[in-house]
Amino acid sequence: MSLTTFIVVLNASLMNVAIPTMVDDFGTTVTVIQGAVALYSLVTAALVLPAGTLPSRHSIRRVLAVALMVYAGGTVVASISWNTTVLYLGWSLIQGSAAAVIFPLTFTVLIISYEDDDRAKAFGLLAGVSGVGSTIGPIIGGALTTYASWRWGFTLQLIGVGVVLFFAQYVSPNPLSETPRSLDKGGTALSIVSSTSLVTGFVLSGKYGWVVERRPFVVDGIQFNPLGTSPAIWLLGVGLLAFAAFVQYERRLERAGKSPLVPLHVLTNRPFLAGVLTYNMRSIVSAGFFFIFPVYLQAVLGYTAFETGLALLPYSLASVAFSTVTPNWRKHISPKTLIQIGIVCMAVALVLLYEQTGPGQTILKMALPVALYGAGVGLILAQITNMTMSAVPTAYSAEASGVLNVSYSIGFSLGTAVVGSYFLGHFYGGVVDRVLQAEGETVSAAQRTDLVIALEDAVETATDATQQQFLDQLTPAQRQLLESIFEAAMFDAQRATLLLLVLFVLLLLLASTFLPRQIPGDDAGTNQSESSPDATPETSETIVKD
Repeated sequence: MSLTTFIVVLNASLMNVAIPTMVDDFGTTVTVIQGAVALYSLVTAALVLPAGTLPSRHSIRRVLAVALMVYAGGTVVASISWNTTVLYLGWSLIQGSAAAVIFPLTFTVLIISYEDDDRAKAFGLLAGVSGVGSTIGPIIGGALTTYASWRWGFTLQLIGVGVVLFFAQYVSPNPLSETPRSLDKGGTALSIVSSTSLVTGFVLSGKYGWVVERRPFVVDGIQFNPLGTSPAIWLLGVGLLAFAAFVQYERRLERAGKSPLVPLHVLTNRPFLAGVLTYNMRSIVSAGFFFIFPVYLQAVLGYTAFETGLALLPYSLASVAFSTVTPNWRKHISPKTLIQIGIVCMAVALVLLYEQTGPGQTILKMALPVALYGAGVGLILAQITNMTMSAVPTAYSAEASGVLNVSYSIGFSLGTAVVGSYFLGHFYGGVVDRVLQAEGETVSAAQRTDLVIALEDAVETATDATQQQFLDQLTPAQRQLLESIFEAAMFDAQRATLLLLVLFVLLLLLASTFLPRQIPGDDAGTNQSESSPDATPETSETIVKD
């Protein structure tokens, strides 16, 4: 299951660095290729909740095997794609659908396969492997894109899929429930509408604004900006209404004695919801950090994709080490305390990176705060997934896993939208302000906003050729001035966004206060027969089972 997660995470991270090359190969724009990435995330988020319930109705081994074969099919289609339509089909639709099954299935298999210390170690190892995949993905993707072809990034995944299919024979062949349950079609439809609307709203918010129209939103020549509003606010509203309707529908279905997509006791389980909230907040911070940090390293410090991966290597090593070694620490320190220590480590690391931000920043100087950030993430992931999933009875682990993965998808899209738009807005605004200051010009707030939007649009649509053509028209003094302006604006944007991330980490710390002190049902470090002089062996066994 760790290898399965590694393959899917690696796929998402290694292809990001290949976007410029793919633009040239297909003769298209960056926006079109980024659309494939966004659609992949959207498909995964939309299907992950209903897909997560499949192990409750079908053989877990069969679900895994079919999902992997579908994923392999999407990989083949993407690797041989001759235009963007075929790329969208293979990468975004087929692979995205398979990933929606694989992500929650991973948690479900670990829950039913291990108990107590072994379960904690398994989730810790899974978290570490996932961190390695996201870190080395850009290194592998950069090397393949530079020395071979981005298509090999897809093709080589087939080897990993073949290995996983071989080991799938050790996965349980039985469904989670002995009584087959029919698919909740109404709940499925409402969950897809809710997830799709929320994720799309967050994705569009950065470009088109959260509430007020920032720029016209046009689809097939039709503009949608009712009352001068952004499409994001409407999509988020539809998503929240659909979620409320989903909860009500599930309640009515359960009262009628039928099988809901997510049982009500899962949605009202306080320890589980506290874990989901913490997991969601952590994904917001993670999405924001991994959006701004690689951009900063490559756009300002001039690192290649390979060097960016090396800069993130301390994060990878620390997150793997702490996520695999620390699960047993809960025998001496409560899991809640370990999670909160990890959160504090993340905050301190971000503050250290803020202090370092500047022209003299090097990979060596960044090693300590990046490693500290990774250690914090490792401490959190070593406990939070096990704590959250263990709060729900094993029979409903598939549904719980679906909910947890939906919260991650929504949190990741929210983090990318909020932190990404703040970072880019601060950068473009800084460039405009400095150019106006250099030219001795003064403009109104509305005119400044128009200039910032115009600059964003120009950069988004520019190719290397048009950028070079523009630079060739400038004098050496003008080029030097613009370079210094871009560098200063990026440093300011990086510092401001790191402080925003510190704020989100503090909110994460607040969310963690709702967690239970111990993992539900965990008897680690506690001898039940010794804790109560009246407890008989039979009583102790019953307590452990409960």
